[in-house]
Amino acid sequence: MRGDGDGWVIDPDGSRYWGRNGAAGLLLRAPLPDGANSILLQHRAVWSHQGGTWGLPGGARDSHESAIDTAIREADEEAGIGGADLRIVAAVVTHQAPSGWTYTTVIAEVDMPVHTIANGESAELRWVPEDEIAALPLHPAFGRAWPELRERIMALDLQR
Repeated sequence: MRGDGDGWVIDPDGSRYWGRNGAAGLLLRAPLPDGANSILLQHRAVWSHQGGTWGLPGGARDSHESAIDTAIREADEEAGIGGADLRIVAAVVTHQAPSGWTYTTVIAEVDMPVHTIANGESAELRWVPEDEIAALPLHPAFGRAWPELRERIMALDLQR
């Protein structure tokens, strides 16, 4: 079963999406010493789909996994982050294709930026202040989702 989600879904218009069962990624937040919040971003390896752009650690969902399980597994594989220290805050479907394929962004928090270890899918991993994210060359889907995600995390902050 492990890895049974690997593969492309192709919509009638030719759009391609990675993950036979959909995909998920982890939007991990941590406070910086100056009080601002940061997000862990992955600079995608040039050889990967949409390589050279910045996005979230994430990937294909296996048939037996929840979106949360997928996001945690992928963050561990791509950034060396285990799930034990994460506090899951929300899971938001940030893209749904005509085929039914979905991408779920799992929002989680840690008390401070955690050490990361990049695998071959990452050119770099970086904690980026939230107000600097939009200035980066973002993965197109993440770029479209970021304004809504930013509003969502700001609303979560207000609830505290």
